[in-house]
Amino acid sequence: MEVNMSFSHYMDDEYEKLFRRMNPPRVVIDNESSKNATVIRVDSANKHGILLEVVQILTDLNLIVNKAYISSDGGWFMDVFNVTDQDGNKVMDEAILDYIRKSLGPESCCTSSMRSVGVKQTMDHTAIELLGTDRPGLLSEVSAVLTDLKCNIINAEVWTHNTRAASVMHVTDEETGAAITDPQRLSLIKELLANVLGGGNKVRGASSVVTEQVTHTDRRLHQMMFADRDYERADDNEFDEKRRPKVTVVNWSDKDYSVVTIRCKDRAKLLFDIVCTLTDMQYVVFHASIDTEGPNAFQEYYMKHIDGSPVKSESERQRVIQCLEAAIQRRVSEGLKLELCTTDRFGLLSDVTRIFRENSLTVNRAEVTTKGGKAVNTFYVSGASGCPVDSKTIDTIRQATGNTILKVKGRPDELEPATTQDSPTRFLFGGFFKSRSFANFGLIKSYS
Repeated sequence: MEVNMSFSHYMDDEYEKLFRRMNPPRVVIDNESSKNATVIRVDSANKHGILLEVVQILTDLNLIVNKAYISSDGGWFMDVFNVTDQDGNKVMDEAILDYIRKSLGPESCCTSSMRSVGVKQTMDHTAIELLGTDRPGLLSEVSAVLTDLKCNIINAEVWTHNTRAASVMHVTDEETGAAITDPQRLSLIKELLANVLGGGNKVRGASSVVTEQVTHTDRRLHQMMFADRDYERADDNEFDEKRRPKVTVVNWSDKDYSVVTIRCKDRAKLLFDIVCTLTDMQYVVFHASIDTEGPNAFQEYYMKHIDGSPVKSESERQRVIQCLEAAIQRRVSEGLKLELCTTDRFGLLSDVTRIFRENSLTVNRAEVTTKGGKAVNTFYVSGASGCPVDSKTIDTIRQATGNTILKVKGRPDELEPATTQDSPTRFLFGGFFKSRSFANFGLIKSYS
């Protein structure tokens, strides 16, 4: 029986490869027909996950999707995307346009069968996945533990939502700059991080996972928080109701579709977050329309479950609504935005987050990247109990660290008035990071 099933799966895979070779994908990039956007048309043989694959490629290039029409009913997949760069301009960089053609066009046929959507394999770093209850100072404690264990954090993404925190970190050995492979050392890293994440909370679980194969970071964070059921709301207060995305799910009985409509504030990567969640919930999008009007986004999806049925019950309908709301809200940028750009060095993240913690700042979301010896880190922070960061706190941090490296961006009432020579962008962390002679902060006591 197992042999027959294996043979059947093999034949299905071979048929898919043959079908794709006979019907190679076609990509047309048009910078003429639209005045304000680059139009990308993708025609391809249809398969489950193809929409996420296309959206993921556009998102990873930091392109903004302003409008889109998606149709994948039957054996063919046809998409049209109106995209711009992050500054709202057409995409004119030939290197980016060529990458899109190669990634989505005929040349992708040879590799797509070997590429699971969103999966990246690498041996140059070790991936650490963290999940636990959110609390002030958590990122500071995690980064301090990793620094003490001689782990260099080269990339990290941290999300918080509904009292939970999730992170995917890429680390290397401080001495070799390579992935950490020693089993005993990996076990120690997992144990100490699990202790930090536990934080005495007996109600919700905590976990730390070390792996050499890592799913696309953003998709993995969605999967981790979805599995943790962060979409379940403990209570519905009026403030949450006002800022919650408007999500509806109704069945179109004539066509056996479920129609999902979403209205919310537009932001970068919104389309990816929604398509990613629907795909991982085992729904297939047959048609969709994406539009933006000013700061607002409107999205409509015609979908079925992978078994071919529309949403079957009220409980399933509510679950879809809650999961999509959570997917949108996980990446909502709350708090003051701090952008750190400086020369990378070992222990940088630990030092930065320690300063935040000492000044009672809570990190709501963080993006940490290093490339070519440079660190580009973005933090969204708030004051105690979620309060806005006041100008006195900014002054305190400025006095302690200098005034040249960290850009501070936020609402006008969160920043002190600018002088006549100032721009709206401010800077913190001056000569503090130029010196490499820091105190040894070490592990916190309970983990020593």
